[in-house]
Amino acid sequence: MKKFLLILAILAAIIFVIFALTGRQGQPTSDSGKITIITTLFPLFDMARDIGGSDVQVTLMLPPGVEAHAFEPTPSDIVKINTADIFVYTGKFMEPWVEDILKGVTNKNLIIVDSSAGISINEQTGDQIDPHIWLDFDNAKMMAENIEQALAKKSPNNIDYYALQLQNYSSELDSLDNQYKTELTNCKTNQIIYGGHYAFGYLARRYDLKYSALQGVSPDAEPTAQDLVRLVEEIKISDIKYIFYEELASPKLAQTIARETGAKLLLLNAAHNITRDQLAAGVSFFDLMRANLDNLKIGLECQTK
Repeated sequence: MKKFLLILAILAAIIFVIFALTGRQGQPTSDSGKITIITTLFPLFDMARDIGGSDVQVTLMLPPGVEAHAFEPTPSDIVKINTADIFVYTGKFMEPWVEDILKGVTNKNLIIVDSSAGISINEQTGDQIDPHIWLDFDNAKMMAENIEQALAKKSPNNIDYYALQLQNYSSELDSLDNQYKTELTNCKTNQIIYGGHYAFGYLARRYDLKYSALQGVSPDAEPTAQDLVRLVEEIKISDIKYIFYEELASPKLAQTIARETGAKLLLLNAAHNITRDQLAAGVSFFDLMRANLDNLKIGLECQTK
């Protein structure tokens, strides 16, 4: 895989040089003088467009509706990175292909942002590291700050504007965090049963919830029959009324567990990506997280104060 990605990066670099020599390189997202930003995942896209405001034009590499863990960049994606002003990714654990791809980048003015810089990535399941760092809202604030710093470096004259935008974004994250803390404290159960891949470890730990997922960190990790039996028994013993399923992935396994236990299904969205309709409607990271809170309150049978 690494060799393939390196070849892909070299091919993209050749294409980029050809475009430059023929005068057709341009900017992938903007011809209006705005700062062009390429992001890998939706939370980063949302942060960049909020903090950059009218100064930026942001492109999400993931096509709408595509599951993030299954994504592989194409030569055209690498050309887009090469012609952008800023490239933002989550970190080496979420996008292991980035390091090889960046070896083929020839744009010396490109600002590369590892949004996980400064974050302690210590949530693990088995031998795997959980890369879903944005689901702890303190981590999300640090990710947003890393993006703001890149914008300030690219356009120093607008540093005060980006600082204010970051402050507003961080304040909304604080408000959301307080809402979660308040509304998830008076619940019949604190146990999340997730019929998908392991994504909510950070969120569960932050709000003192128990969390069991059917699959490992990667959605490609197929659960065994024993995994299914274990989860079904756990639901029956704990008298769980609701189980959660993930976005942009088949809910068949969650549906199987629901049939076996009589539990009802609720969506819990890790926000890797959004659908085409959601993108067109301007859905934000906060919209997804508030919808999650609504479903958590139903699934954990929380009392409204």
